[in-house]
Amino acid sequence: MSLSFPKKLKPSVLLLRAIPVGYIILLIVLPVIAITSEALRGGLGNLFKQLSMPQASHALTLTFGIALMMVIINIVTGTAVAWVMVRYDFPLKGFMNAMIDVPFAIPTVVTGMMLVALYGPNSTLGLILGKYGIEVIFEKPGIILALLFVTFPFVVRAVQPVLMELEPDMEEAAGTLGASRVKTFFKVVLPVLIPSILSGAALSFSRALGEFGSIVIVAGNIPMKTQVAAVYIYGEIESSNVQGALGMAVVLLLSSFLILMVLNGLQRWSHRYEQ
Repeated sequence: MSLSFPKKLKPSVLLLRAIPVGYIILLIVLPVIAITSEALRGGLGNLFKQLSMPQASHALTLTFGIALMMVIINIVTGTAVAWVMVRYDFPLKGFMNAMIDVPFAIPTVVTGMMLVALYGPNSTLGLILGKYGIEVIFEKPGIILALLFVTFPFVVRAVQPVLMELEPDMEEAAGTLGASRVKTFFKVVLPVLIPSILSGAALSFSRALGEFGSIVIVAGNIPMKTQVAAVYIYGEIESSNVQGALGMAVVLLLSSFLILMVLNGLQRWSHRYEQ
């Protein structure tokens, strides 16, 4: 029985492999290691102490709670928009399709300024809402609106390709068997869309956890009220509490890794479902 050894790779092949690996290590792995080691420099006890402070725990609770609310809204509206864009023809459809990606192109600080201009206490809409006791700017509704704006394309762009490739045969068969359009959607179409919907939702949630630019304009930096995790980090750095900022940053970093693992699982599930 003879043993076979892999052939010696050419230097050019080794270089081509080393460049992307080295780039990932330099750009992602090393910064992650650096911030984690700095956060743990004072020990786990100090890290938990920083995170258990009332201001920090409130910022975390608010961030995850509002991100979850935003994701639920995004799932419904994003799926509905994708359905309309794929299944119906209407005037200015191309323009509306292009507008979906606008949040990707606009700086988030500009997003905050737009929302203040629209919903601010001195704006026409803000004055109307104020008469009914509805406050948007410097309140939680403003944070939700900002997050909905910056994460809007994720669910739409995740669901659209799946809808475009979905064959109408199963829907037509369900219709001929007497199923209503609503029942056909929930029984036939929705199970196929679930992996892409969850992928878009996970990306939206991850994006919402780290949003700073629009929220700092719309919600301000009000502790125990509208201060989210990303703004808390900024405030702690300004207050020279680097350990507090690092502790919060590590929590967001671990959350992002968990979401990445969920996304990988959803992709494997999606491929298995298609087969």
